[in-house]
Formats: sequence, structure tokens, C-alpha cells
Amino acid sequence: MVAVLVLLSLLFLWSLVSERLARWSVTAPIAFAIAGFVLTSGDRPAVSLDLDTHTFQRIVELVLAVMLFTDATEAIGYERLGKTVGEGRLLGLALPASVILAVLFGALLFPGTNWWLLAVAALCVMPMDLAPVLMFLRDERIPLRVRAALNIEGGFNDGLISPLFVFCVANLLTTDGDTFTDLVVNALKGAGYAVLAGGLIGLVAAWLVRRCLEREWATPTGLRMAILALPFLAFAASVLIDGNGFVAAFVAGLCYARTAHAVGDDTLHLVYDASHLMALAVWFTFGALIAEEFADGIDLPVFGYALLALTVARIVPVVTALTGTRFSWAERLTVGWLGSRGVTSIVFAVLAYTQLTGDDAAFVVNVTCATVLLSVLLHGVTMEPIARWFGRHSEPAPPPAPADSAG
Repeated sequence: MVAVLVLLSLLFLWSLVSERLARWSVTAPIAFAIAGFVLTSGDRPAVSLDLDTHTFQRIVELVLAVMLFTDATEAIGYERLGKTVGEGRLLGLALPASVILAVLFGALLFPGTNWWLLAVAALCVMPMDLAPVLMFLRDERIPLRVRAALNIEGGFNDGLISPLFVFCVANLLTTDGDTFTDLVVNALKGAGYAVLAGGLIGLVAAWLVRRCLEREWATPTGLRMAILALPFLAFAASVLIDGNGFVAAFVAGLCYARTAHAVGDDTLHLVYDASHLMALAVWFTFGALIAEEFADGIDLPVFGYALLALTVARIVPVVTALTGTRFSWAERLTVGWLGSRGVTSIVFAVLAYTQLTGDDAAFVVNVTCATVLLSVLLHGVTMEPIARWFGRHSEPAPPPAPADSAG
């Protein structure tokens, strides 16, 4: 109860002064992470978090489900570009290559570590999250295709990675004689059931929303409440039939997205606000993890792994994948560099922590916390210089077409 009281108090105070702190580049994630670090540090912390409970694990799973749903609904708002922004290359080529490079760097820096554990760590540290660079996406100095590429990639990569994460964790936990083939079959069945459950819920929800609006049966408030229930419905329905709840929530968001934008984005505002609130709680947890994991400093191999994950493992695949597209060299480097890490990585790490044991759990949390912390620092410092550079070198926007005076 103390943790709930503290989080709600922080939320209230932050809401009152958020505009002032934003001028000093103190974003909500940074503020809540600092609060988590300060309030959970020491021998007698003001707030105690027990990450080992089943209830906490279930809460984190629901947080991820809501995030995946909102990501799926947010990543389709760039139709006005008229062309793709390299999202297929980023998700189909750069993302797998980045994960593979992270696994190889892990094997180099942590010799003797189980390959499945290295895969789990790589899947935690490589999915990008735009929370640390959210202001960058609203900066008109940045070319629209750069912002669109980052937004679409950020919306889809965690949905693609989540089933792989579940599969790799299962390979580490298997103790009942299941073979690799059994695990693959179970993973495919879970994904299939999830697509069925999530797709059905998303499509039925889309049809019902349109019909109810046409007949004026629903109020805006009622619609917002209904949409808030969708990710939870998809997750619960999928788990009930032994499906992957994360995939179901993501697919439900994809199936409902176009209807949401067609009837008005205001129907999504409540679920977006809920996702944002949950994300702040995750950042508070991140501060607590930092206080616990790095009380004695960061080991050099862990720091090296985090640096390689943010630079080589991200930039090289992205720049290579976008070669030959409309992106200039500077734009390709920007998309590669600004693959910030945040809530998605933290949630995956906490899920690994609650399911793995001993040194395995500590390893995943350690490298993930180091990567996210370094990302917040490096990307936070470099956002404004990059925006200023584009402001000086970008081509001016074409003048608007003259209005038609006939009529």
C-alpha cells in the first residue's frame, strides 16, 4: 500500500509541474526512475518492492499486454507520406540482425554463458522504446520519414519479439523432459491460439463500435471504457485457451486500429493514458532495480555489452538495411542511433527476473538495466544537437498548393 501511495503522490505532483520540468529536459520516465532509485535505496528503504511474487509477475504481464495493444494502434498514422518508410527492412532485416549481434557480443564478453540465456538477454536489450526520446518525435525540425520510421518500428518490434522471448525463457526453464521440438510446437500452437483470440476480439470490437456509433447507442465516455477493456480481454481469452497473451493483445490492437482512427482517435485516449500510467510505474521499478543491481557499480563487461547493444548491434544493421532507400546517410545514422531503450526492455527483464532463478535472473536484469540507463543518458544528451543539425541542413518544405478559387 505504501508503494501505491507513493506512486499516486508522485503522479499528482509530476502532473502539476511537468511543463516546467520538461524545459529542463527532466521527462516523466527520468523523474520516476530517480524516485524509484531514491525511495528504494538503503538498508531501510521508504518503499519496498517484492519482485518475486506471482501477483507482481501477473501485473507486469498485463502492463506489457496494454503496451503492445497501444503500440499496434499507434503505428499506422503515417499514411500521408504516401510511401513506406523502410519499416519492412527495419523489422524484417535490421531487428533479427541486431538480436543476433547482441547474442554474439554476449558470448564474447561472457564466455561460457548458456546460449539460451544470451538470447533472452539480447531480446531484452534490443527492442527499442521511444519514451526516452518522445520529444524528438514531435520536433518538426526532424524529417517526417525519420520520425515515422522510428515510431512504426517502436510500435511493432516488441510485438514481434515477445513470442521469441517467451520461447527462449521456456527453453531455460524446461525440466520435464520436453524436447526442443516439443517447445517449438507448443510455441507455434500458443501463437496460433493467440492470433485467433486476438484477431477475433479485435475484429468483433471494430464491428460493434461502428454499428453502435451509427445507431448512436454509445457515448464517447462509454467507448473509451470499452476500448480500455480490449487488451485485457484479448490477454485473458488467449491465456484461457493456452495461447500467448502478449501476441493476442498485439493482434487485437492491429485488428482494431483502423476502425479506431476512422471513428476518431479520442476513443483511444483512455487506454493510452492507462498505458502511460503503467509505464511510469515500470520506470519507478527500474529505479529500484538500479539501486539494487548497481549498488557497488557497473562491471566493465556489463558496461561494454550495453554500449555495444546501443551502438554496433543497432546502428550497423539499421544503416545496412536502409541502404538503397530514400533515406540520406544522415537520416540512416539518426534512425540507427536513436533506437532508445526503455519500458519494453524493463518489462521483459522483470518477467525474466520473476521466472528465472539465481545467477540467470541477475544476469538478465544486470545487462538490461545497464543498457536502459546508458540509453537514457546518451540519447537524452544527443537529441537536441541532432535536431539542431537537421534544422540547419534540412531542405525547406515545399510551399502549399494555391487554393482553388473557383466555385
